Amino acid sequence: MNLYKNILFLLPLAFSGALISCSDEKLAEINEDPNRPGNVPTPTILLTAEKQIMDNIRNENFSLRGTMLFAQYYSQNIYTDQSRYDIPRSYSDVFWANSYKALNNLNQIIKLNTDELTKSVASAGTAGSNANQIAIARILKAFTFHSLTDVFGDVPYESYGNKDPEFEALQQNPDNYTPVYASQEKIYVDILNELKAAGDTLLKYKGQNTFGSSDIIYAGSNEKWAKFAQSLRLRLSTRIRVKLPAVSEEHFSDALAKGVFTSNADNAAFKYSSGAPNEAPLYRATVTANRKDFAVSHVLVNVLKGELGPFKTADPRLPRYALPNERQIYIGQPYGLPLEAGGINGPTAISLPGAIVNAPDFAEVLQEYAEVAFLIAEYNNWDDASYRKGVEASLTKWGIDGATAKSYADALPAANKENVLTQKYLALYTQGLEAWSEIRRTGYPIFLVKPGDVVWSRQTENGIVNYTFQPIFGNGIPKRLYYPNKEQNVNREHYQQALARQGDDVITTALWWNK
Repeated sequence: MNLYKNILFLLPLAFSGALISCSDEKLAEINEDPNRPGNVPTPTILLTAEKQIMDNIRNENFSLRGTMLFAQYYSQNIYTDQSRYDIPRSYSDVFWANSYKALNNLNQIIKLNTDELTKSVASAGTAGSNANQIAIARILKAFTFHSLTDVFGDVPYESYGNKDPEFEALQQNPDNYTPVYASQEKIYVDILNELKAAGDTLLKYKGQNTFGSSDIIYAGSNEKWAKFAQSLRLRLSTRIRVKLPAVSEEHFSDALAKGVFTSNADNAAFKYSSGAPNEAPLYRATVTANRKDFAVSHVLVNVLKGELGPFKTADPRLPRYALPNERQIYIGQPYGLPLEAGGINGPTAISLPGAIVNAPDFAEVLQEYAEVAFLIAEYNNWDDASYRKGVEASLTKWGIDGATAKSYADALPAANKENVLTQKYLALYTQGLEAWSEIRRTGYPIFLVKPGDVVWSRQTENGIVNYTFQPIFGNGIPKRLYYPNKEQNVNREHYQQALARQGDDVITTALWWNK
């Protein structure tokens, strides 16, 4: 199946009332015939796309066996190959394919709201105006393409507002089965412009509601979607500040002026259901599958204890991020052990992910206020006030009471590059892709395990055994993932053009913004 053309992919799911308040009619809408996309209401398509996006970016292989390991938040038990960067290409195949499926659905919303034959039907009822529906679809497309390019680099891309001939993804009439890979530089610049345009539209109608209860992220609030668009511009413009300083400054300052996240009430998050089959990805990978493959790493646990890194006091987030072991103490699994040592520590001896993190109805974050505060701190030369606001916001988001959060934040050492970026790393817990991207961009935090580091010293009957971290592939944290195998066969010419421009299809090739 061609994933670059505009075909509707609907999930065969039925959301429970714990996920959203749906009528029986809405539950039925989710199971509309995907071969008749014109009959599917746009709120149903949005609901499907939002879940596709979050399922994909936080799925077991890409996130739990990929980005959460790259960021060293988690460490594997028993099977440790992915901790040491032996990454199956099938992970890329699934992430790539499912990203374009979600993009196809978002593009279908745009098509239904622009086609003269369907636009009046698309905007009927509580769905919202054509312009507002298109704007929200553009924002989610921008987020999804941003995720894709941060994983692979150059990818097939499509834009609503820019008809650049190199933007060939999602084309039909005629179908394009071999789209050009757009350069990451072009993609980033266009995503920023898409977010600006979409945010401007929603600001004009900020009092209106679009998609209603079918929008799990913001329940249809145009004003919150506009803030999300501006806040994403902060993230992306920061990422390219070294490469395109003028573009970065233009978007960062404009987004700030128009209004970004100012509290946790603005956070963009997708809350899963406590009922099957719509539980959160980690829950499905552990509780539903009855597996305990993922523990919290010794890196993260020791930092939160105040034993590693620049902060020397215990962090109140530790009981939220991790569970105590059978002795009611917090012990992280040593990161990146050799295979023969991976199962020595049983799951009851080490700290598994916390109860909040591993809840079936966990709210997976697209972006949150704490990140925005840290971005503003960096923009303003490591501003101390914004840094402390970010820390306080992260703690309260995880259920720490306001007084404790403020006391902890106030007692931290002054803002500087290391302190701000380390606290940002701690705040991005569960957001593996964004944490991995920030590690690649900044080189922080500096305490992450490196090749040759001793990760565990174990007392045995024959004396002390030291286990060092030795990657199977690469020379450290991966800089990208492999392109899908199918691309080499189906779209070989453009795949090879991308490699000629970007570098070899290996995990050590840096992306454009990271070179």
